[in-house]
Amino acid sequence: MSCARPEPTTRVDPALTPAATEPALRELYSRPRAEWPAPTLDVGIEHRELGLVVPPPRDTSPTARAREDLGQLLFFDARLSGTGQMSCASCHDAELGFGDGRATSFGHGGLALARNAPSLWNTGLRTSWFWDGRAASLEDQAALVLGNAQEMHTSVESAVTAVASSRGYRERFAAAYGDPEVTAARMLSALASFERTLVSDGSSDFDRFLAGDREALGDAELRGLHLFRTKARCLNCHNGPLFTDEQFHNLGLTYYGRELEDLGRYRVTKEPADVGRFRTPSLRNLGRTGPYMHNGLFELEGVINMYSAGMPRIEPSAAQQDDPLFPRKSPLVQRLDLDAQEKSDLAAFLRSLTERKRRIRAPELPPLGDA
Repeated sequence: MSCARPEPTTRVDPALTPAATEPALRELYSRPRAEWPAPTLDVGIEHRELGLVVPPPRDTSPTARAREDLGQLLFFDARLSGTGQMSCASCHDAELGFGDGRATSFGHGGLALARNAPSLWNTGLRTSWFWDGRAASLEDQAALVLGNAQEMHTSVESAVTAVASSRGYRERFAAAYGDPEVTAARMLSALASFERTLVSDGSSDFDRFLAGDREALGDAELRGLHLFRTKARCLNCHNGPLFTDEQFHNLGLTYYGRELEDLGRYRVTKEPADVGRFRTPSLRNLGRTGPYMHNGLFELEGVINMYSAGMPRIEPSAAQQDDPLFPRKSPLVQRLDLDAQEKSDLAAFLRSLTERKRRIRAPELPPLGDA
């Protein structure tokens, strides 16, 4: 892979640089999005403009609601794990942006896992799951977590047996699926049904700005928006309503050959080009989902500083010159040389993507073993 500096597809008019006056920027960004200043994008990058999340049509029938309610019970039920002490909610807490606020989550036996818990906001709108994209559906994702010896430390079959032992659960399966039979497919479907309800609600300052409240963003946030789309080059990967291209990129954080080595998507595809590539996370609700990156080692200011510096240099040693798995940093990552004001403005804009806090209390669980 060539690491030559790619040319952007657009050139930014000097009058529209991040140093432009706030009134000028506010006037420009008060126009329809199709008339916003042209973004700085590299060759081959599709222009997917930022926007409001449009929730998919929701089935409001009683059976659909029963499936969502059943999925919420399962999501909070730690009794389905091998220890009886770990549920989906253990790593995905509503008050922490459906992450857990840790660098990496606690797994089975209280041992630290290798990766940061991704947020579940808008998870039903994604196209792949996990940092390495190894799940093709929400149902697959749930099954892989249940069966992971380092996470839920059980199996789908064992979870089905536990749920089927409960009269209360069987009644809820009957309401959701027409009869009380508990199956793996139904259990995973119910979990996914609940998770698909976790959709952005348009309450962030940026969403209110998009919806027509042109004072919802302050001057710093507005300068940060312009930086995000131009000099900071964020739109190359963090684009569209979910602020993600759903692709996999190597940012230079593979730690190849060192203690924190993580080969990323390569573990799934076995393609050398995928060494160190991780899925682009959504930036929505960023203010509640730190710390950041696949290993959770960085706070927001640290992430911005690293992007400004072009991320770590990764050069092969003499012994690694012919190593086919030596990771290659994406050419989309370039040195930005942001000054202190620009870093502050960019952080302000990113925090404007945070929605109102929504609490989802753990429901009362039905007894097991009384069927």
